[in-house]
Amino acid sequence: MDFAFDARTEELRGKLLAFMDEHVYPAEKIAEEQRAELASPWDTPAIVEELKAEARKQGLWNLFLPGSEYGAGLTNLQYAPLAEITGRSPHLAPTALNCAAPDTGNMEVLTQFGSDEQKKQWLEPLLAGEIRSAFAMTEPEVASSDATNIRTRIDRDGDEYVINGRKWYISGAMNPDCKILIVMGKTDPDGEDIRRQQSMILVPSDTPGVQIRRAMQVYGYEDHSHGGHAEVVFDDVRVPAENLIGEEGGGFAIAQARLGPGRIHHCMRLIGMAERAIELMCRRAVSRTAFGKPIAQQGVVQNWIADARVSVEQLRLLVLKTAWLMDTVGNRGAHTEIQAIKIATPRTVVDILDKAVQAHGAGGVSQDFPLAELWASARTLKLADGPDEVHQRSLARRELKKYI
Repeated sequence: MDFAFDARTEELRGKLLAFMDEHVYPAEKIAEEQRAELASPWDTPAIVEELKAEARKQGLWNLFLPGSEYGAGLTNLQYAPLAEITGRSPHLAPTALNCAAPDTGNMEVLTQFGSDEQKKQWLEPLLAGEIRSAFAMTEPEVASSDATNIRTRIDRDGDEYVINGRKWYISGAMNPDCKILIVMGKTDPDGEDIRRQQSMILVPSDTPGVQIRRAMQVYGYEDHSHGGHAEVVFDDVRVPAENLIGEEGGGFAIAQARLGPGRIHHCMRLIGMAERAIELMCRRAVSRTAFGKPIAQQGVVQNWIADARVSVEQLRLLVLKTAWLMDTVGNRGAHTEIQAIKIATPRTVVDILDKAVQAHGAGGVSQDFPLAELWASARTLKLADGPDEVHQRSLARRELKKYI
């Protein structure tokens, strides 16, 4: 096996590392200060638009899309180390490169399943970073870990569809630049095949009946950088029939196609979070003294650092293998590995971040270091794109089939 990155990946890694040092890390504090002065906390700080312009000028733009028609033409294996780097500043770097969720998944949906008109109206401005988007699937009244439970209705009425339902934790929907939502609901709630009851439809955010009720907090954070996580009500929302993505009954399949790349992208960035946590933990350990010697000389802290390094190296290899399989045999062929990384990565990175918080003492839970917010983001990913237990159930069933 060849573990070296190819020439293009190395070139982009070099550019991206320099971009992070010269532009992103210095902008973290500036973005925080600018946000405090905005009329609305959901508005985008000016520094973010400056970063986007610089990233586009340097060719660090839409790196996540494998097709060269719309993106950088990178494979998943080439993109993995780049996404890892952006994960070191997850609330700023992905947005700067137009590689932030949920826009990435929505662009992938439109690329694969959108009509020519849908691509022109929504995909093109998303690719250009001119607008943001949201993906409305999760609902408060049902266990959304089972997507067949969703209750939102999408009913045909002549040349229109009428949408009624309530969603929450709809990432990005608080951002005033969020102009379009991809909504999943049921067009055939009584259909025999429970995986053919759902459809996806495009709903402009300014459509009458779309109500952005409130921002949902995540461990006390409102996550302004991602445009918040909103509760959204759809009350007799009418959109043209041509806003349907694909065909009626295709929503479940589209969701599965969307979530595969989304899961590995999260895991790629999580490794970057872990790397930053290790760096911060090491810097803290060598700069603080307790009980007569540097914290770095305390055995328990050395164990934390060593275990973190071992865990990150293991995760990275598994993520890279998964990316390679997705490139060579497709998402279906990599199903086991996608589930494995989705189980292992958030769980492990949460533990690494927890140890880094502990090494910082009170500072670790404060706003003076990024660790608490990184921990909240990583912990949330044990739920996002399917909770751990759903992936464990599916993975166990696949293993057991070999013996039945």
